[in-house]
Amino acid sequence: MNITTFRAFRSRNYRLYFTGQSVSLIGTWMQKTAVYWLIYIQTHSTFMLGVAVFAAQFPSFLFSLLGGVISDRYDRYRVLLLTQVLSMVQAILMTLLVLFNAYTVWEILSLSVVLGIINAFDVPARQSLVYDMVDHKEDLSNAIALNSSMVNLARLIGPAISGIVLETLGAGMCFMINAASFAAVLISLLLMHLPKHLPHIDNKKVLLELKEGFSYLKQTPSIGYIVLFVACSSLFVLPFTTLFPVYAKVIFAGNASTFGYLNSFIGLGAICGTFFLASLKPGTDLKNILFINTLIFGIGLILFSHMTNLPLALGFAVITGFGMMSQTTVSNTIIQTTVSPEMRGRVISYFAMAFFGMLPLGGLLIGSVSHYLGTPNTLLAEGIAALIITSLFSHFLRKDVIKRKEHPGGMVADGHETS
Repeated sequence: MNITTFRAFRSRNYRLYFTGQSVSLIGTWMQKTAVYWLIYIQTHSTFMLGVAVFAAQFPSFLFSLLGGVISDRYDRYRVLLLTQVLSMVQAILMTLLVLFNAYTVWEILSLSVVLGIINAFDVPARQSLVYDMVDHKEDLSNAIALNSSMVNLARLIGPAISGIVLETLGAGMCFMINAASFAAVLISLLLMHLPKHLPHIDNKKVLLELKEGFSYLKQTPSIGYIVLFVACSSLFVLPFTTLFPVYAKVIFAGNASTFGYLNSFIGLGAICGTFFLASLKPGTDLKNILFINTLIFGIGLILFSHMTNLPLALGFAVITGFGMMSQTTVSNTIIQTTVSPEMRGRVISYFAMAFFGMLPLGGLLIGSVSHYLGTPNTLLAEGIAALIITSLFSHFLRKDVIKRKEHPGGMVADGHETS
């Protein structure tokens, strides 16, 4: 790791964003861990864990395309400010319900739905705004990699803290800490000096703009295949953490702290992967890294699936997290560094739809299948699915690279446009 690993920090706005978001994301992971633990303790059902994932993610699928249009039409900075305030309000409501013990499982799920709707507008605006935060556009891919390291650092710290807080102070405190953490990101946003927003003067209908985004994906297969790859991974592989409460309580005979450690070691592997990505030289073949890391992801899941020794399982969790990192980080980097600026919000919304739409459906699928196959066999099947998906998309994208070599002047294999 060298100074180029952090070259995006040359931009003041990005430094502010990274600092504020880092604090907020720790709170987010604490809340997420607490929600899944509460659901499992109340229901002892893997299916209800799938329902919890569905409630949190599926609304983002339903509204993400609209969120992309909003991001392209309006001031992304103001949209992001609004979504962060609304997310803080949601966390405060969760805190009050749990602290006063005035909740049912369905009320927790309902508030998860509310947060999912907010995220549908937050993600396209936040991801697109990173472009404006970076003063030197050659640092954009580095900024995206650092974003992922920030998310995974929070995934490392948040669940570990959450496990301890759940054991000692209860879930309400996890939600309270999350609500307070939004102050950091709001302050960082208010301190930024971003380029003046140019009002959107195109009076096209929303459906027409969505159609344009879809047409753009069809005409740009190098991006379209990546979105489809993320959709398949999100449906069949990425929901593996849905079953972690079962591993923590039943297979490893642990408690909330055990659950937190499992998530944290996934985060440890992922943050190692993102720092590796941030250290890559410009021009590196990102698609090659995407597929190699997905193979590592699948192998990690297979090794973890039937492990009953916790220390060894945590080691395999690190391997799994390292491979998992590519599913969103490398995919997002390829998209952000190749998409046309005027289409950025809409393409990111399709990317978010592939992730947020398939992940909750996958959570339901995994939760249901585990009733019949058992938790270890289900996780084993997810690992095998990762290897199959990698093999299939390696074939399609290899064809895409050949086509682009036959027609120079388009995209190169590493996902960067030529001039």
